[in-house]
Amino acid sequence: MKKLMALSFILLMSAGALAGCNTISGAGQDVEEGGEAVQEAAS
Repeated sequence: MKKLMALSFILLMSAGALAGCNTISGAGQDVEEGGEAVQEAAS
């Protein structure tokens, strides 16, 4: 039962993340912006 709950949670979170990006290019932009933020914080 715990595995089913964990799987359901993961699937819901993944669906939410994909819906927030709307497109593959949007997902790429999100990842790029995240990488830039990490680089700026490191320097």
